[in-house]
Amino acid sequence: MEGGWPLRGGFLLCLTVSLLLQGRANAFTINCSGFDQYGVNPAVLQAIFDQKDFRPFINYSIPTHVNISFTLSAILEVNVQLQLLTSFLWVKMIWNNPFISWNPKECGNINKFAVTAENLWLPDIFIVESTDVDQIPEGLSAYMTHEGDIVYNKPARITSVCSLDIFYFPFDQQNCTLTFSSFIYTAETMSLGMDREVWEIVDTSRDIVFRQGEWELLGISKATLKTFVGSRLFDRIAFFLAIRRRPSLYVINLLVPSSFLIAIDALSFYLPAENENRAPFKITLLLGYNVFLLRMSDLLPASGTPLISVYFALCLSLMVVSLLETIFITHLLHLATTQPPPMPRWLHSLLLYCTGSRRCYPTAHQKENKGLGLTPSHLPGLKEPGELVGKEPGPREAKRNGGSELTRAQLTDLWMEFGCRMDTFLFRLYLLFLASSVITVIVLWNT
Repeated sequence: MEGGWPLRGGFLLCLTVSLLLQGRANAFTINCSGFDQYGVNPAVLQAIFDQKDFRPFINYSIPTHVNISFTLSAILEVNVQLQLLTSFLWVKMIWNNPFISWNPKECGNINKFAVTAENLWLPDIFIVESTDVDQIPEGLSAYMTHEGDIVYNKPARITSVCSLDIFYFPFDQQNCTLTFSSFIYTAETMSLGMDREVWEIVDTSRDIVFRQGEWELLGISKATLKTFVGSRLFDRIAFFLAIRRRPSLYVINLLVPSSFLIAIDALSFYLPAENENRAPFKITLLLGYNVFLLRMSDLLPASGTPLISVYFALCLSLMVVSLLETIFITHLLHLATTQPPPMPRWLHSLLLYCTGSRRCYPTAHQKENKGLGLTPSHLPGLKEPGELVGKEPGPREAKRNGGSELTRAQLTDLWMEFGCRMDTFLFRLYLLFLASSVITVIVLWNT
């Protein structure tokens, strides 16, 4: 019982508590002298406290109506592996005890006072999706009004089952359900209602949740249900929570560094293919990217395959393909400087079709005309084009060139052009991948 009410001293406070029992009514007049100093003697309400194990009713056919509302204070954890949502709620329940009433005018205009909740009958409301026992702190109080309304507030840490979809992590939105129901009382003995409108719950909760944590509250909707459990019908209220993850942490720590590494790897195509530092540079980037993934793995979901994991896998695959292409082109250019292999006719035709009048590398004759770019004479071990100009390929050389009439210098030019085209294709593939990644991030972030 709560004492210390600020009343003017020297008056008698008379509290009338009507106990309407089945078939009769008993009235008790309580002498409340010294209420402001000593509080109310608990014995005056002992008759009500003795009935705490039973649902208060005058007519058994009339169900006890319980109004429910809550405030979502925090979203503590979203466990993707176990599919669990841990949240902290302030649950408010209001019901009427028909055995409690008094006249405030005769009791110093006191409309309500608090009593220890363990002395009152409490509805056995629980959350259906909850996976653990609700740990209620001891010593909670409830307010009793002069009309017999009981207002009971309790904090609750709820771990509930929630179907989580992390495909769009870290831009994911989750929808979870909190269903309030009685454990024992059926719809015939207890009905559930709303203490506040849903928009009031949303506004209060959003103001609190918005200031803290990884998640933000998008909205709450409700549905009133009548559910059969076996042959028993229960009254339930289901609240549907829509929450969204704040992606800033993951964009800064995951997407931005990964994009930088991919962009640097794309710029490495500007290094000449025959440059001996190009392959080691790409190997260093590949090792650095693997170290980055290992260190950032704690930020990724422990289960499932989100879209960001596919993005990392594509980045790693592109870097590996780029390294393999560099090794292949370096080997190919080495062969071209020593013993150019014959070029298949289909590849020759395709290369001429794709190239047209545009060439990545100048030919040997263009070198004499000061063409731009790398010439075959720059390659180690390659003879000057002047030594080969005007020479007709011998029978063995023609046979080695697949029956074509290409000279060694022309073959070298073609293989160099082939390597350049491969570099160009892979570089454009990098640019396309980076552009599509940026567009995807922007779209997901805004929607």
